[in-house]
Amino acid sequence: MSQVSNPIFSPFTSLGRKSIGSLSFAFSLRSPATPSPISVRFPVSPSSPPPFTRLRFTSLRTMASHIVGYPRMGPKRELKFALESFWDGKSSAEDLQKVSKDLRSSIWKQMAEAGIKYIPSNTFSYYDHVLDTTAMVGAVPPRYGWKGGEIGFDVYFSMARGNASVPAMEMTKWFDTNYHYIVPELGPDVKFSYASHKAIDEYKEAKALGVDTVPILLGPVSYLLLSKPAKGVDKSFSLLSLLDKVIPVYKQVVSDLKSAGATWIQFDEPKLVMDLEAHELKAFTLAYSELETSLFGLNVLIETYFADVPAEAYSVLTSLKGITGFGFDLVRGAKTIDLIKGGFPSGKYLFAGVVDGRNIWANDLAASLDVLHSLEGIVGKDKLVVSTSCSLLHTAVDLVNETKLDIEIKSWLAFAAQKVLEVNALAKELSGHKDQPFFSANASALASRKSSPRVTNQFVQIAVSGFLTYNSNSVISEDDYVKAIKEEINKVVKIQEELDIDVLVHGEPERNDMVEYFGEQLSGFAFTANGWVQSYGSRCVKPPIIYGDVSRPKAMTVFWSSTAQSMTKRPMKGMLTGPVTILNWSFVRNDQPRHETCYQIALAIKDEVEDLEKAGINVIQIDEAALREGLPLRKLEHAFYLDWAVHSFRITNCGVQDTTQIHTHMCYSNFNDIILSIINMDADVITIENSRSDEKLLSVFREGVKYGAGIGPGVYDIHSPRIPSTEEIADRVRKMLAVLESHVLWVNPDCGLKTRKYDEVKPALSNMVAAAKLLRAELSKAK
Repeated sequence: MSQVSNPIFSPFTSLGRKSIGSLSFAFSLRSPATPSPISVRFPVSPSSPPPFTRLRFTSLRTMASHIVGYPRMGPKRELKFALESFWDGKSSAEDLQKVSKDLRSSIWKQMAEAGIKYIPSNTFSYYDHVLDTTAMVGAVPPRYGWKGGEIGFDVYFSMARGNASVPAMEMTKWFDTNYHYIVPELGPDVKFSYASHKAIDEYKEAKALGVDTVPILLGPVSYLLLSKPAKGVDKSFSLLSLLDKVIPVYKQVVSDLKSAGATWIQFDEPKLVMDLEAHELKAFTLAYSELETSLFGLNVLIETYFADVPAEAYSVLTSLKGITGFGFDLVRGAKTIDLIKGGFPSGKYLFAGVVDGRNIWANDLAASLDVLHSLEGIVGKDKLVVSTSCSLLHTAVDLVNETKLDIEIKSWLAFAAQKVLEVNALAKELSGHKDQPFFSANASALASRKSSPRVTNQFVQIAVSGFLTYNSNSVISEDDYVKAIKEEINKVVKIQEELDIDVLVHGEPERNDMVEYFGEQLSGFAFTANGWVQSYGSRCVKPPIIYGDVSRPKAMTVFWSSTAQSMTKRPMKGMLTGPVTILNWSFVRNDQPRHETCYQIALAIKDEVEDLEKAGINVIQIDEAALREGLPLRKLEHAFYLDWAVHSFRITNCGVQDTTQIHTHMCYSNFNDIILSIINMDADVITIENSRSDEKLLSVFREGVKYGAGIGPGVYDIHSPRIPSTEEIADRVRKMLAVLESHVLWVNPDCGLKTRKYDEVKPALSNMVAAAKLLRAELSKAK
């Protein structure tokens, strides 16, 4: 069968006072390089200039504050629009570079003005920071025709997006976030070379603005562990065997940064929070022992995030030589505090990530201070640095742009720009300069959120505890809006009928985003105007904010799905987003367990599924694109998550008739390790991304896993403008048929088509349908 899956500032400030007559002047100067105020006093007489030889400087204790990373897109997605204009040939490379430079400048100045001491650089990216590292070490797959030298936009964006002749590199989720990275392809023959000077260029760029930054590099061990064997290389190839080859490039980069004047350098080694084997942990010791001589004279920070650091990894990490400081996520990795209390290397800096970089709730400053004060006694006041738990890349940019957000809810929030201020406020308090109004406002906001009746709904709480449901009404829209949407749906239906697609979708023209659309119609959700977060490349999402108990006041999709079904005799899929995906792609309340919130959403979707069935929709897709994304990083926590995640999905469709076909969709993650849980979801058809990942999904079936329901491994990459040929798609399907029965196989794209234009979609789908018909004919002859 053939099926379309539609898952769908100035750096300097001067504050002062002056008096004329008594002729005494006092100024407090602040610069990015010296974020603590410096008092300058001198006497002045009416007849003589100030005697500058008698200047006296009194410096306050340095405020130790640090930001792991910052959003790249800009407060109003300036980079997104610049990138897409460049890709469309509407603007030049110079135009793109100008927008990017202005964004970097504003970010550095913003942090400098806020008083941050350790300001990051090299966190900006035109597409992805892992791809930037691939460019830095010159690990370009041969198919892109790179001949050496500095890697330019043509090769860089071809690796990210593909081009007319070659496909893009694989894209997968960055740990358990909704950010996607471009997976490096490495093999024994790779020849690393210093091919991108981005880290040095951006450090110099900041320095020219008067801002001394901490350049950030993805550490060499995490880089290799986040890679995959290149096509044609045995899957058992040890990526860590390349450590000796890649370290020389890192040495060159470090040398250039030192020559440029850098005094600190940060290596991100997030793989340290995973369950690593002994030889993988040993690689960190080998790598940093090899780098030690090159790092001499620099302050070196190794940063971890997203989870607790296991005890074995903590021991290895804190034993590394030549390292000045260690950064930990103390929000998602609160147990790491016990390891620190059990022993922290004397004289080393502790970068304490107490401000949440993954969510948008205002920090509990009092609680964070309790943590920081407990750590002060272990590492010493002068060695404690207040930091974010991870890069602020994963949160929205600036709350100041939310002029229409409910006032009360807005007071509970902190976006990236506000989190910078929280970090600095905590650091100031530790240095003895508490901003009492800031702390008082924070305490009031926390109290407001805790006591607000908008947060808790007793009926929802009862429904979750007993898995009850309640009635709802139909969607009603304005006549002119309905007319316009109907015309677009009719257009999409006709296109699919002309292409001879078997099971249709209505194109979802009434929807803004696959999560936001539903959240807008559910209680307990709030929405922003500019709360955009990068997902990959220029693609941004605007996560809803789940602040209270969730319920469904009325039907959300029934009107549009039944309208679309009335336009065709072919099956029309009702398209819903599953509860786990809505949860994982939202900013979720942190005052109750995540699984309780997920059950609330599941009950709301259950009502919708049953109303769709009553309206005559017999094929319903409940997308769980983010189910794998939410899997905890530590194996010990997998079973509990998968239990409630699968249970949430099953709640949504437990009341339908056997004649109603339930579909689900998942994308851009490694599903092999949770395939049994996917089977346990009991969907009738599952579609999964497959083309960018070199069809590694199929390996699980080659290894003997049996799947009797319908399955549609994606046959072409919808995140690339490249249009695959009929024969290319047919070849992909033949590989699928080698491990899957023909009667369970569905032919579909990797994901929804909303990122593509009609002139790309039509020929690609036409080739897909042609491939399906070709293979049907081949199978018929074989019988």
